[in-house]
Order: sequence, then C-alpha cells, then structure tokens
Amino acid sequence: MISPDKQAALAARMEQLGVSEDDLVEKFILGSGSGGQKINKTHSCVYLKHEPSGIEIKCQSSRSRELNRFHARKELCDELDDRRLGRESKRRQAIEKIRRQKRRRSRRSKQKSIQDKRLLSRKKQLRKGPSPND
Repeated sequence: MISPDKQAALAARMEQLGVSEDDLVEKFILGSGSGGQKINKTHSCVYLKHEPSGIEIKCQSSRSRELNRFHARKELCDELDDRRLGRESKRRQAIEKIRRQKRRRSRRSKQKSIQDKRLLSRKKQLRKGPSPND
C-alpha cells in the first residue's frame, strides 16, 4: 500500500513537470516471468504512454497493480526529468555500468589477464623458501 504522502508527492511532481492524467494512456497487460500461475493469470503489468512526449513505460516490479501504477508514473517522471535536463541520469549510468560489466571480454584482454596471472604466480613461486626435501 502506498502512503498518501507519497501519492501527494508524486502528484505534485507530475504537476510540476506538466503531466496530467489526460495525457496518459494506461493499459493493464498480463504479467510474465517468475511467479507461477498467479502472475500469468492477472493483468498486473502496467503499460503507460505519455502522448505528448511519446515515452512508453512498462512496469511489473510487484504483483500489485496499484503499486505498479505508482512505480510506472514515478518512472515516467524520472524519464521526463532526464530528458528536460538533458543529462545522463544516475539510473542510466548504473544500467550502462552493468552492461559493460556483463559484456564479454575481448580475446586480447583475456590473454593479457592470463599473462599477468602467470607472471604473478612466478613471483610467488620465487618467494617460497626451499622445501625440506631439497
């Protein structure tokens, strides 16, 4: 359940950005993904389109339709804010960082990494004292 304070704050933010409920096209679509039979039978996923800007948001962060409606509107405000200010948001930067981390390494990068590991291994071998068998 969303507190009235949070709903009021979101409404104020939407008003500040010039977003009215009349500008929004809202649809509820079948959810997908993990969650089993319940998620596949209920229309809890929220599709939100802001007509003037053409921004489309799909939100299925929870099993509750009302919570998804709230989150979709919040994401829409974040997106509009980012576009208006013309800057990369922290959210987008985090997404890009994860994308870079997950990206496959190049063959040359892998070879360099393995070469560095072997070099370090040799150094460590040299640090060891003589074994008692010697």
